Amino acid sequence: MGSLFRSEDMCLAQLFLQAGSAYDCISELGETGLVEFRDLNPSVNCFQRKFVNEIKRCEEMERILGFLLREIKKADLPLPDRDVNPVAPLPKHIMATMEQLQRLEAELSEVTRNKEKLQKNLRELTEYTHMLHVTKNFAQRGSEDPPQAQYEEFPFLERDAALDYTGMQRMGAKLGFISGLIQRPKIEAFERMMWRVCKGYTILSYSEIDEYLEDPDTGEPTKSVVFLISYWGELIGQKVKKICDCYHCHLYPYPSSREERTDVVEGLGTRIQDLNTVLLRTDDYLRQVLKKASESVYTWYIEVWCPVGDLGAVRQALEEGSRKSGATLPSFVNRIPSNDTPPTLIKTNKFTSGFQNIVDAYGVGTYREVNPAPFTIITFPFLFAVMFGDLGHGLIMAVFAFWMVLYENNRKLKNTRNEIWNTFFEGRYIILLMGLFSIYTGLIYNDCFSKSLNLFGSGWSVKAMFDAGVWKGSDIAANRFLILDPNITGVFKGPYPLGIDPIWNLANNRLTFLNSYKMKMSVILGIVHMSFGVVLSVYNHLHFRKKSNLYLVFLPELLFMWCLFGYLVFMVVYKWLAFSAAESKTAPSILIHFINMFLMQSSGNQLLYPGQIGVQGFLLVIALLSVPVLLLGKPLYLYWLHNGSQRLGMYRGYERVRRGSEEELSLMHAQDMEEGSGHSDPSTSREHQKEQINFGDEFLHQGIHTIEYCLGCVSNTASYLRLWALSLAHAQLSEVLWRMVMHLGLRVDTSLGVLFLVPVFGLFAVLTVSILLVMEGLSAFLHALRLHWVEFQNKFYSGNGIKFSPFSFALLASSFDHDGFP
Repeated sequence: MGSLFRSEDMCLAQLFLQAGSAYDCISELGETGLVEFRDLNPSVNCFQRKFVNEIKRCEEMERILGFLLREIKKADLPLPDRDVNPVAPLPKHIMATMEQLQRLEAELSEVTRNKEKLQKNLRELTEYTHMLHVTKNFAQRGSEDPPQAQYEEFPFLERDAALDYTGMQRMGAKLGFISGLIQRPKIEAFERMMWRVCKGYTILSYSEIDEYLEDPDTGEPTKSVVFLISYWGELIGQKVKKICDCYHCHLYPYPSSREERTDVVEGLGTRIQDLNTVLLRTDDYLRQVLKKASESVYTWYIEVWCPVGDLGAVRQALEEGSRKSGATLPSFVNRIPSNDTPPTLIKTNKFTSGFQNIVDAYGVGTYREVNPAPFTIITFPFLFAVMFGDLGHGLIMAVFAFWMVLYENNRKLKNTRNEIWNTFFEGRYIILLMGLFSIYTGLIYNDCFSKSLNLFGSGWSVKAMFDAGVWKGSDIAANRFLILDPNITGVFKGPYPLGIDPIWNLANNRLTFLNSYKMKMSVILGIVHMSFGVVLSVYNHLHFRKKSNLYLVFLPELLFMWCLFGYLVFMVVYKWLAFSAAESKTAPSILIHFINMFLMQSSGNQLLYPGQIGVQGFLLVIALLSVPVLLLGKPLYLYWLHNGSQRLGMYRGYERVRRGSEEELSLMHAQDMEEGSGHSDPSTSREHQKEQINFGDEFLHQGIHTIEYCLGCVSNTASYLRLWALSLAHAQLSEVLWRMVMHLGLRVDTSLGVLFLVPVFGLFAVLTVSILLVMEGLSAFLHALRLHWVEFQNKFYSGNGIKFSPFSFALLASSFDHDGFP
């Protein structure tokens, strides 16, 4: 918890590496993932660095690996598990690996190209075969019909004797044929274009193929049409060929006689059979090459900031790297002082990582400030459950999350390309806690699918009303609603042991009671939550050695909040305890008294307790006085500290006697920086302090903070009323869904009622999951997120840090990690 409560203690260190052992040392550091490298030459271009050739070689290897993985996935071959990352290869092995990858790429590329050529030839031969079979029918119809039948599409040829067949021969025109295939959607436009351009000097016959043929561009099966065009003259033939090219037709030679057609068909059958055999052998060889690549594809995959607690591990990694390289001089690490702000590292596990991501989405924590994540583990699912409280819905959510937790090591669940599912799976522990807390609040609300559970028996008794003679039998027949009077002995036996009494589910004023209860509960939870955030700021002030902030910032903030809104909580609790059921009608209004507190007047109504006016006036004065202290206290103190105080050379409570050792002072200051105190402690030079502190900036900053805090106490308290509003909305939606769906199925009392209940229950289940669990759950999640980011974390959490990014082989992203490869 200590590590999660505050970020890890970081230090800046120097690595002294021998040239011969540098690769092995860096490799060991990459395996451990404990250090973040700093670029000491930021102005040097990337292409001017010494290792640019090695980087290019690695990029080329990564490109080849991406190509191999895509081909392996296309062939649907299994890949080995990569749960354990292999160690980085030695330099002498990288060249061999590079040659092996290049050889595999060349071989695979050649086989793939040959396969594509064979597939293209097979596709063309198949299309040619279909074309010959279909055009054979065209030729048979042409021989059976009279000569004039082929000109039925062009009736003007019959009227013009100069353009009949004999006339065209006398003019020297030659009859030609063009045959081929075209996609089905294009045939109508193709026919119109042929008619408009060729002026009737062509005859187009076509027929659709029954089978689906593969589209060469998309690879998907499509419907194609075989066509045969008869034309007069070479000029018309050239136009026809250009139109065919525009519509991407596949043209094939048309045989001039039946004997030639028969020979071509027989030859095509033999060639297609041979191509199928060659393609089958090519596929087998290609799978062998890909299987060989898949067996070893994952084994080819490669000044610092360091956590103080991991310096020993870094030294051990450097020693191991030096030992592997056989260096005579060992490499070592040296911790150095620095004035730079270290990066923020918070170590998490699979349970806490989801909650830490919620905090980091607001902003990475400033180095060594209090981390809200450990408190968010409890408060976030609890506030969610306050808005989502339902025993049945919480149970469904908890069971779903528990299933994901049980199968969290399943690779099919972890490695998917569905971003929505990945979001749910990564937050499985958050969903689990939200479901468990919803079960708890559902028991408190006594709400399960909008129905109450009578587990312990109601604390209200109807029999006592009849025994006392208040109710009679005629009252039940004449009145739809009757009032239970708790002042009558025996009517109210005592509170329900757990949560709200189930009798309220039958009461006519149920909504009024729950509104009052949940509204006051929301205000109490909100003020306690915000006060806890203010208290957490104490740990920041103490850690960064800003003790003056305890009196000039923390104390005025706490007094302002508790003298006003804490007093509101006190009045709510006091009214609950001080007034019984008999006095409830004469109990004063808390809202009226709270408004009169600011107006400093009495309404003449009954007081909550003796001396209330004096107490309220005193608390109001304290709250008003805390505002100028919060506004002016810190800037005036800093001004006096840096301009009006004759300070001794004090450092951490000890007088500096030796001032001549600059190295000692630098090391002491660096240690403070690592502990988080270097930004706030006074430095040894007054001139340096004056450069750091600007009274105008401090006053402006503190003024903005004071206005934001004082107004925020009002707006943030009102913001917590969303707990009441969302809880009410969820309960009402659940009740409406029950009445409009499930209640209708349960009302059918015939023999078919059971059969009718099955689809009704299915509809009820679908609407419950889609509306009440998914939509309402997402709404409650977002509102709980806002309450933590805006109302809670801004009381103590700045989130202006830089996340620690260690050099680790396990975290290095490749160019094909986004392609869905495991």
